[in-house]
Amino acid sequence: MDSSTGAAPGLRERLGSAVFARVAGPAGPENRARIHGTPGPRWFGPDRPIRTVHGDASMFIGGLRALLLQSLHPLAMAAVEAHSGYRGDPWGRLQRTSTFLAVTTYGTADHAQQAVDRVRAVHGSVRGTTPAGEPYDASDPHLLGWVHVAEVESFLLAHRRFGAEPLDAAGYDGYVADTAHVAEALGVIDPPRSRAELVARLGSYRAELRSTREAREAARFILLHPPLPWAARAPYAVLAANSVAALPRWARTSLDLPRLSGVGEACVTPTGRALTTAIRWAMAPARQASRSAAPG
Repeated sequence: MDSSTGAAPGLRERLGSAVFARVAGPAGPENRARIHGTPGPRWFGPDRPIRTVHGDASMFIGGLRALLLQSLHPLAMAAVEAHSGYRGDPWGRLQRTSTFLAVTTYGTADHAQQAVDRVRAVHGSVRGTTPAGEPYDASDPHLLGWVHVAEVESFLLAHRRFGAEPLDAAGYDGYVADTAHVAEALGVIDPPRSRAELVARLGSYRAELRSTREAREAARFILLHPPLPWAARAPYAVLAANSVAALPRWARTSLDLPRLSGVGEACVTPTGRALTTAIRWAMAPARQASRSAAPG
């Protein structure tokens, strides 16, 4: 057999395992088996848009964009700064978030509700005051609503731009409706259920968003100082550049991020497509194994 033919599966497995370990953490294999292998009803069937979006490599770019955008609400940023430990344990935070998304998207209804209950319990203890003296409460439905819409818009936009199987207009409306189910379980009141409602809800928060020192420092940490080995820095830089390019101009300005011209964005986007394609290729065997283990 040609050596290159035999090398490709081994390379794919190594890369896929490395990405999965970073995102899912030490308990990743156990969680994956539980999420996909436990029989029982689920919140979302196999044909639902949320499964298409959340199972795609575009989530890496969408997730970074969401963190940057969410930081521009001073109450949300104060809660993250004081309680999340994102500087000391950024990968732990990522792994908890990715596990929550996986459980609520693919897991049984019982497991999804348990995951939501754990998050709500944590939110119940996250209270404090911003440096400007404004009180915040992570259980506040209005604040939860901001975190939700910033995340959903980011995942949707990234999937439209980089997803392997872009959805039609009805599919993306269906995605927003699917995510509303999770948002309501978390305590969001009347979350948007279509792209039009999502745009309107995002606009309703605009007056509350502003640049803060904490948000700018978080952006620099996320984009420029990730705790990564040198071999992973270049791919991460591509993800970071595309997450910045996907932000609205006012958000980049608020975070003191570089302004990209139309030509600059046109040059950045192909790198994002190439990298998400590579991640998708590397993760394919694990994804296929998960699908085969899931109950039909």
